[in-house]
Amino acid sequence: MSEPVTLPLYMRRNAFDPDPEVAVARDKDGVRREKTPFGLDIWMVSRFADVREVLGDSGRFSNAQRNVFRAPGMPAVSPEEIERLRAGNLLAFDPPEHTRLRRMLTPEFTMRRMRRLEPRIRDIVTEHLDAMEAAGPPADLVSAFALPVPSLVICELLGVPYADRGDFQRRSGKMLDVSLPVQERAAAQLESRAYMAELVARTRAEPGEDLLGMLVREHGDDLSTDELAGIATLLLLAGHETTSNMLGIGTLALLRHPEQLELLRREPERINAAVEELLRWLSIVHTGTFKVATADTVLAGQPIAAGDLVMCALPAANRDPAYIADPDRLDIGRGDMGHVAFGHGVHHCLGAPLARMEMQIAFPALFERFPGLREAGEPAEFRAFNVVYGLRSFMVAW
Repeated sequence: MSEPVTLPLYMRRNAFDPDPEVAVARDKDGVRREKTPFGLDIWMVSRFADVREVLGDSGRFSNAQRNVFRAPGMPAVSPEEIERLRAGNLLAFDPPEHTRLRRMLTPEFTMRRMRRLEPRIRDIVTEHLDAMEAAGPPADLVSAFALPVPSLVICELLGVPYADRGDFQRRSGKMLDVSLPVQERAAAQLESRAYMAELVARTRAEPGEDLLGMLVREHGDDLSTDELAGIATLLLLAGHETTSNMLGIGTLALLRHPEQLELLRREPERINAAVEELLRWLSIVHTGTFKVATADTVLAGQPIAAGDLVMCALPAANRDPAYIADPDRLDIGRGDMGHVAFGHGVHHCLGAPLARMEMQIAFPALFERFPGLREAGEPAEFRAFNVVYGLRSFMVAW
């Protein structure tokens, strides 16, 4: 029987807030040695300026080199299989290989391209609000709205059959749940890649108008099947997990800060600023990807040896008083303060324009349709042992 997983400091939360000890570590040390659930020691970087330095310097802090680390309990995998599993995953590479992959995708994620999706996103939001209204209260906002809306958007964008969503949500749930045995998470990853490889094969035979079809038509000779499967796996995982959790926990945050919600109702033009503040204040992605120091270096006065693992605590950085005044207060009047919720540097989230658009459409539509929206029944259940923070369930009435 495997030992129960202890939640590492950088993943600990108190409802919306990082664990108080995270702030102590940031304000006292800035860079501190911590253990991970995978049996590996890392340097936890928690100050805003230091996090930006790490994320902005892929020369000193490598994404690619972390692939040599194997967590205890991981099944033995050949070097060839590791390369197959890495293929296409932008988070597993540094420039210039990362640049090659990202260059093919960037045109599809510009704001101009996203604007073409806007009418369809509005339709999807409306359809789910209609269904909620027809079913009547109470409703679980997570399963009725927050999860299905981004899932359907990313499925349509990529060309993944929405009918398969139950399976891919089950797999992604296992891949991101750090409380599960590492073997179970690895098996879910292999299953996911096999599914995507099959989808890529169908797309190569008959490319559609979706993102996968575009990649096959325009870059099919430059991208292997493994790379296409890796790109699609990453986009599908990131595209529904992150935005869906922001919609759920962001709604709860606004309901528990009624003065902020009232300000947004009175001045709906604040929605963009409100989204940025919710992203900063909630920081649902606990960390950037683990990085490896490529040479002996010093960060915030702390010597770090070549080969050491380095990890950025994004919630702590986004609540650093050296970066922003009164950082623990939710204030949609701040405007865009340049947070690191989407990362920074070459690995800044590719899908950020899509995530922003979905939230800018979904939050106002939800509160306009249900002006009396409120918590109902059992308190919202936060999920702790997940790479992406959020809510398991959230009962609402109106």
